[in-house]
Amino acid sequence: MSTLFTPIQLRSLTLRNRIFVSPMCQYSCRNGLPNDWHLVHLGSRAVGGAALVMVEATAVTPEGRISPGDCGLWNDAQAEAFAPIARFISEQGAIPAIQLGHAGRKASVLAPWQGGATVAVAEGGWQPGAPSALPFGPGSPEPRELSLADLEQLVADFATSASRALQAGFQVVEVHMAHGYLLHQFLSPLSNRRRDEFGGSLENRLRFPLQVARRVREIWPRHLPVLVRISATDWVNGGWNPTQSLELCRRLKELGIDLIDCSSGGLVPDAVIPAGPGFQTPLAAKIRQEIGIATGAVGLITAPAQAEQIIATGLADVVFLARELLRDPYWPMHAAQALKADHLWPVQYERAKP
Repeated sequence: MSTLFTPIQLRSLTLRNRIFVSPMCQYSCRNGLPNDWHLVHLGSRAVGGAALVMVEATAVTPEGRISPGDCGLWNDAQAEAFAPIARFISEQGAIPAIQLGHAGRKASVLAPWQGGATVAVAEGGWQPGAPSALPFGPGSPEPRELSLADLEQLVADFATSASRALQAGFQVVEVHMAHGYLLHQFLSPLSNRRRDEFGGSLENRLRFPLQVARRVREIWPRHLPVLVRISATDWVNGGWNPTQSLELCRRLKELGIDLIDCSSGGLVPDAVIPAGPGFQTPLAAKIRQEIGIATGAVGLITAPAQAEQIIATGLADVVFLARELLRDPYWPMHAAQALKADHLWPVQYERAKP
């Protein structure tokens, strides 16, 4: 019997298998509003059999967008636009989820296929805000250092966006603390050079991300899960590392976070990342074993047997698939066939079931 296709319980939710759709930016919004592209993109993965379908990094403020094309959830119109997407995902038997984030110093850039360059203020961009006035890399704009009042407002912004996500029909929310975006910037000593209570020691660098996680967990209903995505290492000497990640995850567990989505990197442009099949899975395994919290493995997980091995051997509780689900939205159906697992197809497609 395939363990990949066994249900998993997260609070009151029973998810039909262990295959989760990673949040993947589409850079296709206008004014933060999702559209038909997002409905078809996300809906097809729900039709394809994934247990949880997560919306891309969704900004809690306009300045928190990576690009002008990012999704947002800072106003009610955006929540209304998300509602049919969440509803369709649910109707296909999947759980609708959304990742809330803020780009920090990596904000105000063009979409990748437009070159990814900085968008000048005169061309509709904005000055990024960050823990410290340190650019992301050569050619990146210098961000302004966020004030204490800014941080207090951002905690409220995350909470308000979480409320809107619930209003839109999402059942799972994920706080984005990874990939070099704002909350990760506070965690890493490479990007956080503050001299107040939010910088310096590990305790201080944890403070703001934990404030955000605590507030989102308070806003989100007790019977529904909250996830956190982390970069478990910067892959740079002197940066954020797995030992510090263990302490962060220990604190997140105490706050009532239900699952750690274990990624890595993204903080600096010159990190040497040893990418290879399942290269981040050991990070998820270490956190799961030492902290006793559910984890998700992500990163170059492509083959059904590989995903099955991760779950069957207890390296992680779920797998998050990204590029492989871009290549094949129906990967769960094909994986079930390969693993000889029982898997329900949409009734509209049953005539094609092998």
